[in-house]
Amino acid sequence: MEYTPQTSSMKRTIRINKAKTFFSKPQNVILLLFGIVLTFTTISPVIAIIADTMRIHPGTIDANLTNRVEGFTLINYVDLFTSKLVKVNLLIPLWNTIKLAILSCIISILYGGIFAFLVTRTNLKFKQYLSSIFIFPYIMPQWTLAVVWQNLFNSNAITGTANGLLASLFNITMPAWWCVGLFPSAVVLGLHYAPFAYILIGGIFRNMDANLEEAATILNTPKSKTMFRITLPMVKPAILSTILLVFGSAVGSYPVPHYLKLSTLSTKYVSMNDKYTGEASILAIIMMIFGVAILILNEMGLKSRKNYTTVTGKSGQISKINLGKISKYTIAIIFIVLTFFTSIFPIISFGLETFLPNPGDYSFLYSGDLSNITTKWWITKDTMDTSLFGQQGILYNRMIWRAYGGTMLVSVACSLCAGTIGTLVGYAVSKNRRSKWASYVNTVAFLPYLMPSIAVGAAFYVLFSNKYFNLFNTYWILIIVGTVKYIPFASRSSLNSMLQLSSEIEEAAYIQNIPWHKRMFRIIIPIQKSSIISGYMLPFMTCLRELSLFMLLCTQGFVLATSLDYFDEMGLTAFSCGINLILIITILISNGVLNKLTGASLDKGIGGK
Repeated sequence: MEYTPQTSSMKRTIRINKAKTFFSKPQNVILLLFGIVLTFTTISPVIAIIADTMRIHPGTIDANLTNRVEGFTLINYVDLFTSKLVKVNLLIPLWNTIKLAILSCIISILYGGIFAFLVTRTNLKFKQYLSSIFIFPYIMPQWTLAVVWQNLFNSNAITGTANGLLASLFNITMPAWWCVGLFPSAVVLGLHYAPFAYILIGGIFRNMDANLEEAATILNTPKSKTMFRITLPMVKPAILSTILLVFGSAVGSYPVPHYLKLSTLSTKYVSMNDKYTGEASILAIIMMIFGVAILILNEMGLKSRKNYTTVTGKSGQISKINLGKISKYTIAIIFIVLTFFTSIFPIISFGLETFLPNPGDYSFLYSGDLSNITTKWWITKDTMDTSLFGQQGILYNRMIWRAYGGTMLVSVACSLCAGTIGTLVGYAVSKNRRSKWASYVNTVAFLPYLMPSIAVGAAFYVLFSNKYFNLFNTYWILIIVGTVKYIPFASRSSLNSMLQLSSEIEEAAYIQNIPWHKRMFRIIIPIQKSSIISGYMLPFMTCLRELSLFMLLCTQGFVLATSLDYFDEMGLTAFSCGINLILIITILISNGVLNKLTGASLDKGIGGK
């Protein structure tokens, strides 16, 4: 057969046919489109904040040191790393941030991991209640437990504030290291993120192959050796994932160290941003590096994961450890008390604060005089009351309810955008799982989650707050940054569920020429409804209580979280407690309604119903 060389027209036809074939598959179009979009929304802010570290900002330290008002310089790096303030501006916040992140990881893993073991592997009583209530600290705003800590342990003698409950009722004065600084910040963040450890470690404990431990039992292996040689190595991936999530989140936490007076990279960024703008951007870059570094360490740890093959034993239900008739109740009661103070007491505390004439002062409880209880913080209509600093009461305050409407708007918009994009990305990646481009899109979609929230907010602040493209103080920028930050919730949830779905189901519909949109809405989405709805629910819940991500992008009155911080700085503690109460109730009601409608629950499949 004679070879016919390809002409230019034939090559063009082949390229056109290949392009038509490529774009005829919806997953390819999705990957190409969102690959480009996510690259811009993820990489561009990082590039912008890197450039900001070298830019001269009029009226700041770099302009003063260079005697210039524009252009680029390395003076910000020189001054941050070599000036007399290097210890205050960099070394102490950096060291505090590392200690805070490490201690938070240890506390969350120990507390959440032990609880997961007790719920899944023992005959502990009241599991359903404890499992449901245990996740409340994560559902609530991050600063909730920090404020509760203040209300419990602050005292005039130590912190210079009004006496908390312990000082008022029992005249107990806690030391300074207990009231403010590293210890309370680490405990609060550890308790806040303990549900991560509970959900991840509990899932492995519950689904662990019964063969493994049965084989060890048949071979007369001591229980201690079984625990350290088999059980704990099996939960290593969950522990590493918890470290990844907690460490990255703790590095960028602003509210907790802010309330508990600990100098970290995030609090130092906020304090330096006005006069040391370029140097503050360097701190944001350092926080981002932490996120990427912990991801690399996590990947290295997963590559060394051990696998096991049983040589004896047969499959069966894992036997529950018997705690004993007394211990199973005693341990349960201990956790009921602990979860009361981390989940129920905050609601009571915030409600009580809004009726105190002097919020934070519980001396009336000691005297038993309840006559001073007031409703002025809620129902004052006029603006003449000097104790309200010209503000109307919470129920009549237009700023608060405008911020509430803005919070709901941003939360719903971020949920719809992040949920839809994440679902499509998860679907497309599962269809092209061996493609390098799919792997890239999956990585770039997840990367913003690993970056500390305040660093992401700072990057978008730099990108979208300039004379050429200014979105500062608009809902648009909040929705954009929220969508980018929360896409990983939906994309990972969607990807995990799509990988479990047999490709033959969609192929059967494709053979019958059923359009792609009908295949999605009639087949794929109904089958994976629970996971997909979770991809919408998590961004909504998280956005309701977000502060670190939004605080640099808008002023007070836009969303409740930034308004809360504004009233706190004014000294209207009752208002901030009232806003906290409104947020918590909204989140709990929304969570309950969604759980009832969809059956989705964070603790479902571990110890929940």
